Amino acid sequence: VQLQASGGGLVQPGGSLRLSCAASGSIFSINNMGWYRQAPGKQRELVAIISRGGKENYADSVKGRATISRDNVKNTVYLQMDSLKPEDTAVYYCNADGVRALWGSPGKNYWGQGTQVTVSS
Repeated sequence: VQLQASGGGLVQPGGSLRLSCAASGSIFSINNMGWYRQAPGKQRELVAIISRGGKENYADSVKGRATISRDNVKNTVYLQMDSLKPEDTAVYYCNADGVRALWGSPGKNYWGQGTQVTVSS
């Protein structure tokens, strides 16, 4: 299973961007899909997570500015971020948890390669 993230780049403060992450390979189902980020010198932190059923959770730092969504047919998760701030600058990683290749098989966890988001004027 591979996760391919895209959509990062340089954005001005107050701007928006949309990240996408597609999971490919032998996939029967995925439980949670989420986005994490890691700024230089800091630990990786949760940005947002969404369950297979669509329940969303957000870090306090992005509440009201971020929207996570997913397409279970395409095994893809999206992150729309608005009103971006310089402190949102980080490498953003997508995560897929509870990935099952077959019905009843053990769930596994996978990470994408990361996409850089830089918020600067």
